[in-house]
Amino acid sequence: MTKANSGKVIVTCAITGGIHTPTMSDALPFRPDDIAAQAIEAAEAGAAILHLHARDPENGRPTPDPAVFMQFLLRIKQATDAVINVTTGGGLNMTVEQRLAAPLFAKPEMCSLNMGSMNFGIYPLADRYSAWKYDWEEPYLRGTDDFIFRNTFRDIERILKTLGDGHGVRFEHECYDVGHLYNLAHFVDRKLVRPPFFVQLIFGILGGVGAEMRNLVFMKETADRLFGDDYRWSVLAAGRAQIPFATQAAMMGGSVRVGLEDSLYIGRGKLASSNAEQVAKMRRILEELGYAIATPAEAREMLALKGGDKVGF
Repeated sequence: MTKANSGKVIVTCAITGGIHTPTMSDALPFRPDDIAAQAIEAAEAGAAILHLHARDPENGRPTPDPAVFMQFLLRIKQATDAVINVTTGGGLNMTVEQRLAAPLFAKPEMCSLNMGSMNFGIYPLADRYSAWKYDWEEPYLRGTDDFIFRNTFRDIERILKTLGDGHGVRFEHECYDVGHLYNLAHFVDRKLVRPPFFVQLIFGILGGVGAEMRNLVFMKETADRLFGDDYRWSVLAAGRAQIPFATQAAMMGGSVRVGLEDSLYIGRGKLASSNAEQVAKMRRILEELGYAIATPAEAREMLALKGGDKVGF
């Protein structure tokens, strides 16, 4: 097939995630109204894809409850044409059944799909704070020194078949290390993943590949060797590496992901005021470098998505 590349950069914005906690930034949205408002603003700023998690409206703890998801999914769909991408990663310590509850209910155009089990260590973040807004936050973080983020071959196959084959969902294949690319290649070889598929290369999570530019080059070379012209790719990097890695990815022909799930900052030592602020900064950089931003319609075409009229909400 011809390379899945229109020459435009797809900007994904990950609105809230399951890593950062309310103490870390007043801008991190966790109530449904705030998640919806920030997602809509991010789309208006240029994000073609909105990657979404849900939080308990009372205390900000990650929740898999489909009822909470529905409080913001409908509002976002009504207000924007952006592609809605629902997590299958959920939050730490959720079972696979819990992680699948909202995606199976919503049947979105896209879902994230982590391509391997891994140590997922965010416990060093706890040392940065001495007071907490909610009592769940510190133990949630510190407990990750003994946490394995489960994504077995059986889990991945189940998600591909139930959401992909069953409901026409396509995936943001999240690859935190080189081995995850080979896991993806295994499912491509079995024809459970079909082109054009979307690979999200992830850097800077403790337990995954480090945020070094040579790792970005090697991950991209490995993906090219494994997948040829059958894939599109994007990059996210945690924390301060977010903007530099995204910029480098665009210059290498890739797409980008920003958002408060991945970094709370807009510059050195300065917290971002919103997801839209990060999207707007990334867009400015890309356009100054001569790159065009993909619209939601263009992203749908590039990624062969089913369309917003075929979701379950």
